[in-house]
Amino acid sequence: MTDFPSFPPGFVFGAATASYQIEGAVQEDGRGPSIWDTYSHTPGLVANGDTGDVACDHYHRYPQDVALLRELGVGSYRFSIAWPRIVPDGSGPVNAKGLDFYSRLADELLAAGIEPAVTLYHWDLPQALEDDGGWRVRATAERFGEYAAVVAEHLGGRVPRWITLNEPWCSAFLGYSVGRHAPGAREGHGALAAAHHLLVGHGLAVQALRAAGVREAGITLNLDHHLPATRSPADEAAVTRADTLHNHVWAEPILRGRYPATEEDTWGALITAQNFRRDGDLELISQPLDFLGINYYRPIVVADAPHRESDPARRVATDNRYEEVPMPDVRRTAMGWAVAPHTFTDLLVELKEQYGDVLPPVHITENGSAEDDETSPDGAVHDHDRVAYLRDHLTALRAAMDAGVDVRGYYVWSLLDNFEWAFGYDKRFGIVHVDYATQRRTPKDSYHWYRSLIAAQRR
Repeated sequence: MTDFPSFPPGFVFGAATASYQIEGAVQEDGRGPSIWDTYSHTPGLVANGDTGDVACDHYHRYPQDVALLRELGVGSYRFSIAWPRIVPDGSGPVNAKGLDFYSRLADELLAAGIEPAVTLYHWDLPQALEDDGGWRVRATAERFGEYAAVVAEHLGGRVPRWITLNEPWCSAFLGYSVGRHAPGAREGHGALAAAHHLLVGHGLAVQALRAAGVREAGITLNLDHHLPATRSPADEAAVTRADTLHNHVWAEPILRGRYPATEEDTWGALITAQNFRRDGDLELISQPLDFLGINYYRPIVVADAPHRESDPARRVATDNRYEEVPMPDVRRTAMGWAVAPHTFTDLLVELKEQYGDVLPPVHITENGSAEDDETSPDGAVHDHDRVAYLRDHLTALRAAMDAGVDVRGYYVWSLLDNFEWAFGYDKRFGIVHVDYATQRRTPKDSYHWYRSLIAAQRR
């Protein structure tokens, strides 16, 4: 087919999932409770009262899901380890049955000719650690380093690519500032402390991975492309604050070994009064990486706005004097997100321009869309909007590569429809439809399109 973008030999095509979103079996084989178990079981926090108790039942059906991956033709599968399956209380005894599950999954993938790519943390913090302060306190970062060492020692020889954290912005700010993710806190100082301790945990995990001799270690960031609502100085300044919150708070320490120069203007007294940074933290956080994972879904248009909270003591870390406004004249996904593929190219090119001398090779570790799929009488699932989204974003990715960005791989989000966090099961990102009542898997049109694209690269 002529509408397939082409990619160089050795480019990795993959698919991605996350533990709490698909595994289920939350009380089996010694798994401890996570903050998402607590959050989803708290009335009013998740749509329809949905939980991840069963999700896609991947814990029991993983051979079927690996068979779908094999048929898809991917070279790599990105999945996350559930920390409370390995260390149920976050520290202390290791659960051998949890390690055994991921060992079986890795072996099943390798037998199918698929390389495992492991994410150590995709948001399911052991509840016991949250009870002791969660990511607000440094001890959680230290426990994360210990957990990383356990998993790397067990799986390191079979997993070539390791990701320490997935989207720490969501963990810190959605989790501890605006409360839309677990643990559901609304704090200022606590959210900034969480952001820093997530970075410290990343550094300790990289050290553990290096000690275990893993081949590739990296981190996944959901870097956003911000556009001003107008060309006014006020809106341009709002973009700077949004970039600090979403991008620079992570990229500057990780890639440059420094804190953002704009952080005081963004957070004011919240950051100047911080007491969570220590000497040597930047050196720990900025250890060289083998790759940088980037998740990208949509651009964000921002406009200047006053503080929503007049009392400085009560402001949360995301109250940064800007607001998101709709992007005009574009299609929107079922999440309400603007579809503007050219901004994917722009983000990657600008990232190279800003960090080119220290930017490691890039893997796109998530990209996809939630859509309103249609099921025909014969049971086929049609998702032409998702096919168009994937085609256009892969074309935009190729354009960034042609502009000199070193991108080595692409993982579609997601292999399966799944538990979409606070949206429950209302939003479907999968290229495989899941009937949650029967657990039947049905590949969608997008699955067949992606399979054909992958096959076309091998001709």
